[in-house]
Amino acid sequence: MVRPSQQLHPAREPAPLFAAATVLLLRDTPAGIEVLMTRRSATASFAPGAYVFPGGRIDEADSAAQRVAPRRPTQGERQLTQAVAAVRESFEELGVLLARHADGRPVSAEEVAAMDRSTAASAIALADQCAARGLRLATDEVYTFAHWITDRDLPKRFDVPFLVARMPEGQTPMADEAEQFEPCWVRPADALARHKAGGFFMIFPTLRTLERMAAYATVDAILEACANRAGGEGPLFTSCPRAGLLRGQEARYMEHESPYGELALVCPDGQIVHGLDWQSEAPVPLLKNLRRLTAPNPGAMTGPGTNSYIVGDAASGYIVIDPGPNDAGHIERLHRATGGDIRMIVCTHSHADHSPGAAPLQALCASKPPILGLPSAPTARASARFQPDRALHDQERLLLAGADGTTHTLRAIHTPGHAANHLCLVLEEDGLLFSGDHVLNGSTTVVDPPDGNMNAYLDSLDKLDALCAAGDIHFILPAHGYVLGAARAAIAHLKAHRLKREAKIAAAMQRLPQGTPEDWLPIAYDDVPERMWPVAARSLAAHVERILQLAQHP
Repeated sequence: MVRPSQQLHPAREPAPLFAAATVLLLRDTPAGIEVLMTRRSATASFAPGAYVFPGGRIDEADSAAQRVAPRRPTQGERQLTQAVAAVRESFEELGVLLARHADGRPVSAEEVAAMDRSTAASAIALADQCAARGLRLATDEVYTFAHWITDRDLPKRFDVPFLVARMPEGQTPMADEAEQFEPCWVRPADALARHKAGGFFMIFPTLRTLERMAAYATVDAILEACANRAGGEGPLFTSCPRAGLLRGQEARYMEHESPYGELALVCPDGQIVHGLDWQSEAPVPLLKNLRRLTAPNPGAMTGPGTNSYIVGDAASGYIVIDPGPNDAGHIERLHRATGGDIRMIVCTHSHADHSPGAAPLQALCASKPPILGLPSAPTARASARFQPDRALHDQERLLLAGADGTTHTLRAIHTPGHAANHLCLVLEEDGLLFSGDHVLNGSTTVVDPPDGNMNAYLDSLDKLDALCAAGDIHFILPAHGYVLGAARAAIAHLKAHRLKREAKIAAAMQRLPQGTPEDWLPIAYDDVPERMWPVAARSLAAHVERILQLAQHP
């Protein structure tokens, strides 16, 4: 884990979480699913004026009301309490009651109208009213669609499941005109379009929930997905978003989005101070002992550009990882950022966007720091020749030590696959993995034979996974793109993607046994833009090589 002494921003305790529940009441229409939403009061303490789903805090009494709340065999007690709270809130705020008689008959609109909504703030009071009328809450028909935890930066925070249920027939929502106003039925896609146009304000979790919901054609499809989630009953996704600054404005992200890991590294407690704009003029601080300077070489193969990392501090001197292309401006900026006190220059591999800047950077430094890495193999392309001053050994450590006793230790890990001479590096004191091109953020690595090898690439992924498990490594710093969090999950996702692609290639080969790679490419990469097929053809060749080897030696 990152040393607290290296964090850029003082630690702080996020606001406490309150348990709450919200419910999305759904109905089918010829135009698709509609969801019931209301507008919050302009004076509300949370999300004033926003269009939301009915809901509120979970009370202790919600557990006591389980005497009139049946549950499914797969529905846990906590889920049942959440469902009781959601049913109570929808009744209190909108006058909609999810309930039925003992014989299964739904509660009628007239029966609901005769009940006292003013006392429904107490779940026990609601339970008493239901018991007196022979009603049971339809909590066994309520499912968990999503689980949201309010962002760490906000002063009021909730831990809230977003539940889903079918709107009972014959009932008409009527807002309480105190907390909620203007109940309306809206298709998820229409709500999103109206928000984008500026006329239907919604907060981040509402937006992202509707985005996911828009993919379903019917209410049954949503309920079926929730009831049969892989791994058992529970939310289809869980998120505690993080925010950074993009073009000077707050921008929020979920865990699967590319900036999330970087925000977790730089601002673990949710401070909204980190800029996410890509630029090449100044290093971006990530930790006190770590900065990133991105080369001005954006493109289809390099993303926003090649990331050069500066490890160390003024007391210890610096190691530069991947000085990038031979770009005079970029090299001068690296030299200026380190004050020329570069102790070592390390290249993860020999490709033209990673190693050519090493010699010019070395020449600028009075101390002539050694260029370290692995020499390119004979299989490397002519444009990817590289000879370090000294070859690093697998597991070799490079040490920076300051007079104050602070150390920064990089351990070299040989990870062939993308290139035969590819290295990754681990900053041991802070549990950080510099992955070069082996693991990227936002794209997959090209494996280009003969210097690239798919068997070696997959084996190296396994090696990195074991390394992350043993070293408690949570963050990956790629040569292209933002920092990745959840390191082992990122590696597992990448391996699964490669094997899924390999299965498509194998299927294409079986379908066209007399075909050529040119014939298989459009079938195996039908989900990739055609403009990227020339690049994809390289990895296809690596997969074909591996498939043929496995066929010969199963």
